Amino acid sequence: MTGHIHSIESFGTLDGPGIRFIAFMQGCPMRCQFCHNPDTWDAGGKAQYELSPDELLTETLKYKNFIRKGGVTVSGGEPLLQARFVGEYLRLCKQAGLHTAVDTSGAVWTDDARKVMNYCDLVLLDVKTTDDLLHQSYTGMARTNNHRWFEYLKEIGKPIWVRHVLVPGRTADEQHVRAVADYLRGYSGVIERVDLLPYHTMGVYKYEELGIDYPLEGVPPLSDERLEELRKLFFAHFQ
Repeated sequence: MTGHIHSIESFGTLDGPGIRFIAFMQGCPMRCQFCHNPDTWDAGGKAQYELSPDELLTETLKYKNFIRKGGVTVSGGEPLLQARFVGEYLRLCKQAGLHTAVDTSGAVWTDDARKVMNYCDLVLLDVKTTDDLLHQSYTGMARTNNHRWFEYLKEIGKPIWVRHVLVPGRTADEQHVRAVADYLRGYSGVIERVDLLPYHTMGVYKYEELGIDYPLEGVPPLSDERLEELRKLFFAHFQ
């Protein structure tokens, strides 16, 4: 079994608790308008690494002294497109005494994807929007599987860190933020953290390099002031 790995970060601090080894898997079924990594979309695209789970573990353990109080995170792209590989890799990481996390959009709903949870301590789960109509045009997919994941993780009691990107003209308004807070309140028993993230344009150059039209051309980054306003509104409503 070989995993197609877009890139590796050996000293991550944003994708789970503590310092983490992060494997970014190649391939994603979604086409989110705000995505800053379009180079991860193509599942058959050129991957920086082609490794077995054991080989990736060997690479991981080179950094064990740094990540022993943090752990490993498998991200993407969408890691659960390669669920069998991810599950085996995380199983080996658990045997090695490492904390494990998966960073997912919740787009993939399969038996193999759900089995990954047997070896996963934490799920970083996106909420693109709770508006079903917007979700389809905004991401290229229905919201159904994302909702299924929230329900399933609540059922099995798996801890969740939620991530939600605030995009001007799409999701960065009071009505939308209240709706997301209302929705997530139903999962407060397993949600440990909610990160509201500002839309930025740092990945635009990748679209240019790939010859892809950037769908949010002309949309400005979210200001720090507006981000703080919406964060205050969200957490006041989420309680």
